Amino acid sequence: MVLELLSLTNPVFKSYTFWAGVLVLKMLAMSMLTAVQRFKTKTFANPEDLMSPKLKVKFDDPNVERVRRAHRNDLENILPFFIVGLLYTLTNPSAFIAINLFRAVGISRIAHTLVYAVVVVPQPARALSFFVALGATAYMALQVILAGAF
Repeated sequence: MVLELLSLTNPVFKSYTFWAGVLVLKMLAMSMLTAVQRFKTKTFANPEDLMSPKLKVKFDDPNVERVRRAHRNDLENILPFFIVGLLYTLTNPSAFIAINLFRAVGISRIAHTLVYAVVVVPQPARALSFFVALGATAYMALQVILAGAF
C-alpha cells in the first residue's frame, strides 16, 4: 500500500514531487538573487569576497537583507512543507484536495518571494501569500496527526 502511494502513478505523489521540485529550484534561485544583490550593491560579508581594496565588509545593505529575510522565510516554511506534504501523501488523501493544497503552497511561496524580494509590493500582498501557504501546510499537518492518532 505504501509503495503504491509513493509511486508516480499516484496523482497525489506526482503533484507533491512536482511542487517540491519547483520549490527546491525556487530556494536555489534565492541564493542566486542574494548574490546578484550583493554584487549590485557591492555588499560583501567576507573580506576575501571584496573585489577592490577600496571596498569594506558590510552587513547592513537593505536590499541584500530583504532578500536574505525572504530566503530565511522560505527555509522556515518550505522545509516543513517538504516533510508534512510527504507524510500527508501517505494518508491517502483526496487527490483533488491534496493537489490543490500543494499548488496553493507552491504558488503562494513564489508569490511571497516576488512581492517581498523582487518587486516590493505593500501589504497585505506578502501577508496573504504567507498565510495561504501556512494555512495549507497547517491543514496537512493536522490531517497527518489525525491519521496517526486514530
